[in-house]
Amino acid sequence: MAVVAGVNGRRIVIGVTGGIAAYKSAELVRRLRQHGAKVRVVMTAAATEFITPLTMQALSGNPVHTSLLDSSAEAAMGHIELARWADAVLVAPASANLLARMMLGLADDLLTTLCLATEAPLFVAPAMNRVMWTHPATQQNCQVLQQRGVKLLGPAEGEQACGETGVGRMLEAEQLLNALGKYWQQGGLVGCRVLLTAGPTREAIDPVRYISNHSSGKMGYAVAEAAVAAGAEVVLVSGPTALVCPNGVERVEVETAAEMSDAVQAHIEQSQIFIAAAAVADYRPAAVQAKKMKKDAAELSLPLQRTEDILAQVAAAANKPFCVGFAAETHDLEKYAQDKMQRKGLDMIAANQVGDGLGFNADDNTLMVLWQDGKQEIARADKSIVARELITLIAERFHAQSTS
Repeated sequence: MAVVAGVNGRRIVIGVTGGIAAYKSAELVRRLRQHGAKVRVVMTAAATEFITPLTMQALSGNPVHTSLLDSSAEAAMGHIELARWADAVLVAPASANLLARMMLGLADDLLTTLCLATEAPLFVAPAMNRVMWTHPATQQNCQVLQQRGVKLLGPAEGEQACGETGVGRMLEAEQLLNALGKYWQQGGLVGCRVLLTAGPTREAIDPVRYISNHSSGKMGYAVAEAAVAAGAEVVLVSGPTALVCPNGVERVEVETAAEMSDAVQAHIEQSQIFIAAAAVADYRPAAVQAKKMKKDAAELSLPLQRTEDILAQVAAAANKPFCVGFAAETHDLEKYAQDKMQRKGLDMIAANQVGDGLGFNADDNTLMVLWQDGKQEIARADKSIVARELITLIAERFHAQSTS
């Protein structure tokens, strides 16, 4: 099965309203996840009369949100958090009642409140009786919503559950899936090949010990996922992590800095963008002991030698790609990031403070992104959200450089 690139890696909220077409929503959720999307479901009270929340929970892999004042929803996501989480909100089916309430700007349940609170693209897939669809009130409601930027998907013409035939059928799951994919095919990195490193490296001391660092790889993996969602073809060279490879990403697993360098060199000629998010060990033992070292002496001297500077090697190449580095610092963040960017000849650098709950192993992050004539702060948020903002900046600077 070919993955719909535009959908892969996207965070999609599916809103379900009351109507017999709700059964199609179950297949839509299944197909979205099959194509690499992350899905959360919001159901109106009427929708739960047609299909159970348990069904949607099983298909989406997430708890279903049904009430604005549901303590579990407010404690876990809440309408604002859910609205910010989404890359898109698709109401399918969208009943005549829901379209009318959206047009009026009502916020009298979780779904309508979410539609008002989100800044993500908003899609509706109408489903209703043919007479209800052609009624001037419904047509005017849809016209107003479209003027506000809501994207209308369907409805289709055909036999309806009431036995009549006409326009009003909800589009099929595959049609909705393809419509979302086409919307995102205009992503900032469509047609680009991105090579990215992530995670730590391990430099052996003996068969049981090594030099490494606290990198979990979470930020790099989030960036890889965001790049795929932006339409890129992504190769991820990853040091040892416990993370699952994002859908649509080709992962090359390595352990040492030398292995990472070799893997990067093997893929760099085909890449337009290189993002060095890995925390590569700066030094390796000058000699690796063949057997486990015994704890005999009170002190131990361990001669070290520098590892490969992968980013500097790529940035110095004659036909170098657009190079993005990372700088993790405990202090003087901007000073050290600027120095690293200039010294290595980078196009962009993403600097982050480590310590005080930020950086390594944390689920959230904040970045100071620098380029030759500009700077932008990315506020503290979940690493997946930070990664999407970073990829947007990278795409903007990459295309600006390509056309200058």
